[in-house]
Amino acid sequence: MSTKEILNDISKRANPVKAKFLAGFFKTGKGQYAEGDIFLGITVPEQRIIALKYTNLPLKDLDKLLHSKIHEHRLIALLISAEQF
Repeated sequence: MSTKEILNDISKRANPVKAKFLAGFFKTGKGQYAEGDIFLGITVPEQRIIALKYTNLPLKDLDKLLHSKIHEHRLIALLISAEQF
């Protein structure tokens, strides 16, 4: 399993309508508390499903996800880490 595979799975589930709503809900605009954060519109239950599929993802790949500007990448990396440890 690699970063490329998990990113492909994540992008398949992107929902632009939900992403727009979440960007507003989490205040991602200039000067707001989540300024610059990017959302793909993937629900937490969907992110948990992805995380369980990639519980053997190497630490170097988790690190790449944790440093992403995309919110879902970071949350999925944390969910995988919780499963691993």
